[in-house]
Amino acid sequence: MRITFHGAARQVTGSCFLVESGGVRFIVDCGMFQGGRAAETANRRFPGFDAEALDFVLLTHAHIDHSGLLPRLVSLGFRGPIHCTRATADLLDVLLADAAFIQEKEAEWANYANRKRRRAPAADRAPLFTVTQARTALKRLRGIDYDRELRPHEQVRVRFRDAGHILGSAITEIWLEQGGQTRKLVFSGDLGMPGRPILNDPTPIDQADVLIVESTYGNRLHKSLDATVDELATVVNDTLERRKGNVIIPAFAVGRTQEILYLLIDLVRRGRLPRNLAIFVDSPMAGAATAITLRHPALLDAETRELLAWFRASPEAPYLRVTEDVEDSMALNKIRQGAVIISASGMCDAGRVKHHLKFNLPRAECCVIIAGFQAEGTLGRRLVDGAASVRLFRQQVPVRASVHTLGGLSAHADRDALMHWLGAFHQPPRRSFVVHGEEATALGFADLIRADLGWRVDVPRQGETFDLDA
Repeated sequence: MRITFHGAARQVTGSCFLVESGGVRFIVDCGMFQGGRAAETANRRFPGFDAEALDFVLLTHAHIDHSGLLPRLVSLGFRGPIHCTRATADLLDVLLADAAFIQEKEAEWANYANRKRRRAPAADRAPLFTVTQARTALKRLRGIDYDRELRPHEQVRVRFRDAGHILGSAITEIWLEQGGQTRKLVFSGDLGMPGRPILNDPTPIDQADVLIVESTYGNRLHKSLDATVDELATVVNDTLERRKGNVIIPAFAVGRTQEILYLLIDLVRRGRLPRNLAIFVDSPMAGAATAITLRHPALLDAETRELLAWFRASPEAPYLRVTEDVEDSMALNKIRQGAVIISASGMCDAGRVKHHLKFNLPRAECCVIIAGFQAEGTLGRRLVDGAASVRLFRQQVPVRASVHTLGGLSAHADRDALMHWLGAFHQPPRRSFVVHGEEATALGFADLIRADLGWRVDVPRQGETFDLDA
């Protein structure tokens, strides 16, 4: 049995792991690389294996860095099923179409710029994948509930367990039968932070022969949720009431937008934000993802169900509007004060949030709240790192608005939460691999596992293959 790490190896994005055992060949995740020109190059080189030879795909969750290259995989010849949870399948119906639309638009803009520079048509860029290719990939999705056993191949059994990261996110348990022996692989996927709103805590797993575990925040602790909520309330009140500006919150459409909405509505319910608070979700995809979340009430925690009931019934509930068309989105940029605008993308590299940043970053009375991980090379990372100006739509835009980072809203488990999850294993896995973390973070987290748990741990490099029979 072999495993090859085609992504998320000493980096955070591009999750894709190829497993080969006897007569079966499959991948876990098929994620897009994100963050700068290197990511664009890596996406266009994908895959480093024969797509036609795969038997099936297992998907841990719907985030684009885990699912975004599925259309490309199908366009290159993959014809098997893509297995995931039902909620993940519902979310992908929105996310992949949106990702394809962005790919087509960015190629269109780049080619328009080429023509303005009078470059030859050969310099034109094709989109990474198209909306049509995304729709074709969606037809291959096969959804299943948590904790139900799946048989994608005669040698393979699979079970998805709740990872508590976003709606439908899954820890993936895989039993591989070969030569009369059965070995168990566990892919953590992205693990959620325990005790956070909306979703249940990650499911503990007690046994694996081979473990692949994420390490996004394996080198740090998150701020407590109470401290984060206090900071959110202070920043929003200061910006809207004293400085008379707008609050811009770049947020991933799935997971983070719903969590921010929960916190803002709960703060209004508790009287810590004004009852006339105006919240705009400027992302059709986030609106659709929120609607999908409401269609899966069994996956929500009790506190979220209680808050939803209050929001629907109380006259003190905040004003909430999801903008749909481009005209409504553009109209938000005419609002000079009093608006909380939540918009995608979460790393500020695409989507409508770039327009809101263009109009609000130069205004000292406004603020930007960064509420999620910002990969190296992204616009969001440059804002977090204190850039004095940023480039938006081929213009240099000064950063005069205040930029605040809320470290406690991460959908990823922090160092201690990851170690607590690993502590549920009754005995060390025979092989463990640390993935989905920037290089220094992944290496440091592997050292911590060795020191505290005494496990054998590897930190694979991009494209590295491990023989698990050796």
